[in-house]
Amino acid sequence: MAVSSLPCIQPVRVPFKACSFFPAGVCGGFNQKKKINAIVFSSLKKFEKDINFQSKVDTLLDSIKWDDKGLAVAIAQNVDTGAILMQGFVNRDALATTISSRKATFFSRSRATLWTKGETSNNFINIHDVFVDCDRDSIIYLGKPDGPTCHTGSETCYFTSISDLLKGQEVEETNLALTTLYSLEFTISKRELELAGEHEKPSWTKRLLSDEKLLCSKIREEADELCRTLEEKEDSSRTASEMADVIYHAMVLLRRKDVKIENVLDVLRRRFSRSGIEEKQSRVSTEN
Repeated sequence: MAVSSLPCIQPVRVPFKACSFFPAGVCGGFNQKKKINAIVFSSLKKFEKDINFQSKVDTLLDSIKWDDKGLAVAIAQNVDTGAILMQGFVNRDALATTISSRKATFFSRSRATLWTKGETSNNFINIHDVFVDCDRDSIIYLGKPDGPTCHTGSETCYFTSISDLLKGQEVEETNLALTTLYSLEFTISKRELELAGEHEKPSWTKRLLSDEKLLCSKIREEADELCRTLEEKEDSSRTASEMADVIYHAMVLLRRKDVKIENVLDVLRRRFSRSGIEEKQSRVSTEN
């Protein structure tokens, strides 16, 4: 079991008259004594806080339903994209290390030792939170990867589609298990690559990618139509449809600007803990 290394700090009382036995500058009179006491008190408070935190971690680890080998499944998930990055096994020490280091750490069954994702490649998974399921026998590491997670160089370890295997198609490392939003982003990127050497009538996406005035006018048009669904009390299905149009056209603009939707979601996540006023002030100060 991982146990934090905590300093054993004991309170030391130094009588005021004892200052005469210390070299000049060490005690420094009453004010210096107050500073020493403040430092000791601060250290003790931190020590008590660390002990309390460690106690809570131990209680949590006790609640996990480890299997007969002392292991549980841990799945690493991208905090912004929702992509499943990898799956591994953890034991008590691995989970404790992850909580303390904020780096995704696992237990290697073949080597019977702990290992931290990125310790050789520097592609760490920086943990934002850890979740356990309702039965407490499965764990999610919710984090932000520094680079590709898979040893093949792929963004995630999940790029093998069962549908493709059944069809006898070759597995491609770029064919990731994408959610709807990222599938749309991937499709738009493919359309951009297809623009070169295009001889037939281009698709709507390709037209937007090659004509920024048309693209911007459509974004403004779709945003206005979205607002009208509220102002004119239109049906909620109409609102969903117009919002889909706004998202689609906005994502084409992101592709033109070479900005990933993941970057946008990262900005949103960072704003969660800040008020709108604080966020605006921060942007103004950065711009100035």
